[in-house]
Amino acid sequence: MSGKYSGIRGEILEDIPANKISDAVFEGANIVLYTKEKEFFFDNKGLIKGAVNKVKKRVELRPDPSLCLDMEETESIIKKLVPKEAKIDNIIFDPQRSIVIIEAEKPGVGIGKNGEVLKNIKEKTLWVPQIQRTPAIRSQIIENIRAVLYQNSDYRRKFLHKVGKRIYNGWTRSKKEVWIRIAFLGAGRQVGRSCFLLQTNESRIILDCGIDVASMNHMYPHFEAPEFKIEDIDAVIVSHSHLDHSALIPLLFKFGYKGPVYCTAPTRDVMSLLALDLIKIARNDGNDPIYSSEEIKEMVKHTIPLNFEEVTDITPDVRMTLYNSGHILGSAMVHLHVGNGLHNFLYTADMKYGKSVLLNPAHTKFPRLESMMMEATYGGRDNILPSKQEVREYFLTVLKDTIKRKGKVLIPVLGSGRAQDIMVLLEEFVRNKEIEPFDVYIDGMVWDITAIHTAYPEFLNTAIRKQIFHKDNNPFLNPIFKRVGSGKERKQVIEDKGSCVILATSGMMVGGPSVQYFKELAGNENNSLVFSCYQGEGSLGKRIQRGEKEIIFKTGNKNNVVEVKMDVHKLEISDHSDRKELVSFVSRCQPKPKRIFMNHGEASRCLDLASSLHKMFRLETVSPKNLEIIRLK
Repeated sequence: MSGKYSGIRGEILEDIPANKISDAVFEGANIVLYTKEKEFFFDNKGLIKGAVNKVKKRVELRPDPSLCLDMEETESIIKKLVPKEAKIDNIIFDPQRSIVIIEAEKPGVGIGKNGEVLKNIKEKTLWVPQIQRTPAIRSQIIENIRAVLYQNSDYRRKFLHKVGKRIYNGWTRSKKEVWIRIAFLGAGRQVGRSCFLLQTNESRIILDCGIDVASMNHMYPHFEAPEFKIEDIDAVIVSHSHLDHSALIPLLFKFGYKGPVYCTAPTRDVMSLLALDLIKIARNDGNDPIYSSEEIKEMVKHTIPLNFEEVTDITPDVRMTLYNSGHILGSAMVHLHVGNGLHNFLYTADMKYGKSVLLNPAHTKFPRLESMMMEATYGGRDNILPSKQEVREYFLTVLKDTIKRKGKVLIPVLGSGRAQDIMVLLEEFVRNKEIEPFDVYIDGMVWDITAIHTAYPEFLNTAIRKQIFHKDNNPFLNPIFKRVGSGKERKQVIEDKGSCVILATSGMMVGGPSVQYFKELAGNENNSLVFSCYQGEGSLGKRIQRGEKEIIFKTGNKNNVVEVKMDVHKLEISDHSDRKELVSFVSRCQPKPKRIFMNHGEASRCLDLASSLHKMFRLETVSPKNLEIIRLK
């Protein structure tokens, strides 16, 4: 059998009898072996483990599809073996890969103690079972994404094999002498349109590709840069789903990109949802969308989801590991190991080095680290946020005061991250009886993104996970939360005389239902507007925050003036690290990087943080501008 294959597959099969393996394929960086021998599948006498130790790659053994039991019979066996408490929602077969996917409300029950249930399914059917969580709140986007993947399973199989062939073409164990440089296509001394191009002798990798939602003239990254050639791109990595990091990934597919996109599963789901919303907003504004749902579907088909701390090769000379960044659900820092030990680079993206309402703090321990690119959103010397307790008490006071005067509280939010932070806080206030129960209306993308949170509780912090798993008390399912699903329902919320809280996108009030609510509620001094996230220059939110009392809205040729009489508050809560946390992160990084590059911050904050880190730690620090290129090695 080994004679049939060259490269890494041939190397793996050297020590395995030729008659035992019917096929050897790539699934991205993983190598999958198929066998027609039932006995060998259940007991390969350590040969597969030996192959893993030899090549230091993930090698999986599966039964040849010809061995698998009839699908109908298999489904019947699964339903008998999986306890009813698991609440099976769906069973999907992927016959070409000998995989059966079981969707259940309680996957832990479906797996069984020490994986016993899945083990029994495998033994009785010879299918390889995989279990997925059904969201506690029904999520149309997750259903659609899973449907796209199931319907295109044959394409996915061929695509993943192609990716693997590219990765292992020229693969070697020895250290490679390569040059490495990174081009700043966006987010250089600015917040917005994050996009970077990492280049080596063999690889071209895009790190994030987003828009500047608050800018009309400089919305997109510098795709006109001579370094950017879509046909040369080997891989795209997405740190998290916020639009300033992910919005233009489907556009890359419109340009002709056909390669892999790497991110966590929650990031894939949320960025797909936000991209669909961008199309909807463009059409509602009478504009042509920059891409269609077909490009979003292509993005989904080409996405390879990874867990935190899962090491994978993405090109012949680059190995990647994603680490928790503590920013939003599924957000990741990207660690790149280049040239088999030649250089190690960390892109922090947006991060929170402090335990937040929803997430654990950003990861600080890495196997190796020579250079790092970190955010400076709140990197200025005055960017010190109040304590969580102070924020909590202030927010509670604003709520009580507004409800007392029978007003409404409008909170413009980012659909992912801040919205769910606020929801958990509101639920906590009511559960702890710190305030009488009140209605919380959820509008825009918030409800759908919250549903995605219920599908991936393993990405949430320990306290929230315990609440969901052990106390069966999912904070997102509290009856105070009510979905606004139409313009008619939105009108009812506005016209209702009672007090309530409204969570609506967008967070910077550059579009979406938050602007519509503002127009109707701004003129009533009993109401409150609570900003809870960063307000970009040029956004409506920034103008209101600065104290503008009259806002002009154009409707055709007519100007409508909205007077701002409602109370305006700023909630100093952030999913970004403040100045103290950024310094603390660098101080606790193991090992310490030798060089740090600033990005994702206003120019003054990038420069100030760079100067301070240089003085504190005697490190080389740089704050590149857009279109600058930095050589790493």
